[in-house]
Amino acid sequence: MKSRTKAVTDTAHGSTATATTHCDDLVKALEAFRDHGPLIERWGTELARRLGAGARLLVAGNGGSAAQAQHLTAELVGRYRDDRPPFSAVALHADTSSTTAIANDYGVQEVFARQTAAHGRPGDVLLLLSTSGASANLLAAADRAHRLGMTVWALTGRAPNPLQLGADDALCVDAPLGATVQELHLVAVHMLCEAFDQAVDRGEADHWTADTGADDRADADADADADADTGDGPGGGGERRAEAERVARGRRGLDGRPDAGGGPGADGRPGVDGRPSAGGGPGADGRPGVDGRPGADGRPGADGKPGVVGRLVGRARTVGRAAPGAPAAPRKGHT
Repeated sequence: MKSRTKAVTDTAHGSTATATTHCDDLVKALEAFRDHGPLIERWGTELARRLGAGARLLVAGNGGSAAQAQHLTAELVGRYRDDRPPFSAVALHADTSSTTAIANDYGVQEVFARQTAAHGRPGDVLLLLSTSGASANLLAAADRAHRLGMTVWALTGRAPNPLQLGADDALCVDAPLGATVQELHLVAVHMLCEAFDQAVDRGEADHWTADTGADDRADADADADADADTGDGPGGGGERRAEAERVARGRRGLDGRPDAGGGPGADGRPGVDGRPSAGGGPGADGRPGVDGRPGADGRPGADGKPGVVGRLVGRARTVGRAAPGAPAAPRKGHT
């Protein structure tokens, strides 16, 4: 009986030793990881500046690294510790329909690269997480991001590795096990969020807020230039200023912001001055556009033809009806 008890005790001690070995490995790797503090601080500050100026963060990873990537985006879109404005961060793997469609049609290697091409813009940041640093789909995404003028950061395992070499900047965890690498990647995510929030508190992300009045300032400058060109003074330029303001309002879309061409909004709807869309089609109220095409509400256009709704209703009423005097079509089951 004593020998059996001793064997059970030895087995339990062995299991405990195995569990604590994992902790020992983590503590050892964490000591070396502390040296990455300045890099993470720099990333957090730079990310606050870019996202504050209107850029976005794209993040991707596979397996456990995908969970870490989504953890980061949740902290930025939601919040990390204290309340603050939301910032644009997208976990590419989280769109399962796009991911599986791309994998099916183009191959697994393209699942992140194609989404990077779709969502990425010059000045955006792509952050890639990989314990091995050798995932083909992440390397393809890094290459695509560089072609777009994006900045690529990487969280990887031990250096050197292909992803580290293909990134603009990399944090490489010096640990032998993938589990330990992932645990320290989570520490890096939280440290990055901490540095990001501190940068926001310092005003590093205020660029976007400062520029929200750019449209109004541009209109005011245009009015001032119009007065200067025509010689209208404060007392005599009221009519011209009113005309300039009317034109400026007409150049905005329904959201109040001008489109790139200075015409109606990008959705094709008329500006707030009631002008029809750039394509000449019907306005949002269903009235015919400048080309006389019928409105979306079915009212006849300038040429007297029925609108879209009228044509569809008329077609529905005639479906299945035989022409006058024609024999009825046989029904199924009749010979």
